[in-house]
Amino acid sequence: MPAFVVSGASVVCTMGMSPGSVVATAQQKVIMSGRPAATIQDVAPLVNIAPCGMCTSLANPTVASATAAALGVLTPMPCVPAPAGVWLGGSAVTAGGLPCLTNASTLTCSYGGTLSIVSPGQGTVMG
Repeated sequence: MPAFVVSGASVVCTMGMSPGSVVATAQQKVIMSGRPAATIQDVAPLVNIAPCGMCTSLANPTVASATAAALGVLTPMPCVPAPAGVWLGGSAVTAGGLPCLTNASTLTCSYGGTLSIVSPGQGTVMG
């Protein structure tokens, strides 16, 4: 069974170079392990989704520009998440009327990466 994701969970992006995190703000009433439960609507860049270090996607304009300036040598640039919609794979369990995230949920970045949950932020509530 997947674990529910709470504020402070760790995420990785297939185009990022280090883990980021999730901060749950879409709802504040449902608390799991002392932290707000994350929902599929927790997607705001830099508010809900922290950067995943340096981005390596050439679809990211800053990476493309830096790589062109380096004569084609891939030049990673700081990640600024660009979610393309909501988290996929939310639970049937809801918090504030929104499906909860689980450690199986994924989020597509507009720059070509896919974010996935590495650590749900708690390990005691299963769904």
